[in-house]
Amino acid sequence: MSGQGNLECIEHEGVVKESGDNFVTVMISSASACSGCHAEGSCTLSGKEEKIIDVTGSYNVSPGDRVTVLMKQSSGYAALFLGYILPLIVVLTVLIILISASVPELISGLIAVAALVPYYGALWIFRNRIGKKFTFTIKA
Repeated sequence: MSGQGNLECIEHEGVVKESGDNFVTVMISSASACSGCHAEGSCTLSGKEEKIIDVTGSYNVSPGDRVTVLMKQSSGYAALFLGYILPLIVVLTVLIILISASVPELISGLIAVAALVPYYGALWIFRNRIGKKFTFTIKA
């Protein structure tokens, strides 16, 4: 992370995969802490994965160029809230309500977990609207 004051940004290094008139597609390789281990190739726990980020805007880059992708830190917090905190609140709320209503614990637990299906379904339905709030830029 870098930046000053309220303008803090989350930075990730990536490689340009495609570049058009008003967009750039960047591949970011994120690796877990154990990815530098000598046994990484034979270990099934190593967590290296590649993510594709679409950046809107006109940039002077070509496929293969190394770039730094920026996202506002506040957008990162919003993603954290939508992906982890709000689902936890949904599960706990449903679980507490059902247990308070004397529903058996096993049934309460299953229904609480099942409550995530409509939650993530709603996220999927509104993915385009939500996606507009998460904007990426490329560091010049």
